[in-house]
Amino acid sequence: MTPTPELRARLRKLLDEQIPAGGTEADTRFGDSDLDEILTEAASIFGAAAVGWTMKAGMCQREMDSLEGYTLGDRDEKLTSLKDRQAYAFAMASQYTAMAQSTLGSVILQVQPPEVI
Repeated sequence: MTPTPELRARLRKLLDEQIPAGGTEADTRFGDSDLDEILTEAASIFGAAAVGWTMKAGMCQREMDSLEGYTLGDRDEKLTSLKDRQAYAFAMASQYTAMAQSTLGSVILQVQPPEVI
């Protein structure tokens, strides 16, 4: 696909990577060049979203840095586990993969010619 600002914005939305108010692309996991690369290699926006979610699953380890919780005074806070975050990202990738496959639109039919009498 050829990247456009509209496709980039749509992919950001599908990846749940909106630029915060007053922020820039640097405030998200994917810069515009990253999204353009994904879009260029994808056959559909849903295929691009599947690749993006797969990449996000890989980013979980780096982002969490094995932190599973913290204590503030007398309060203990638990974070979503790495396993759960990765499972969610892979489930989203799987969902978008299925959507990409259902929108390809190609059908192969085998036709039997009629018998000649």
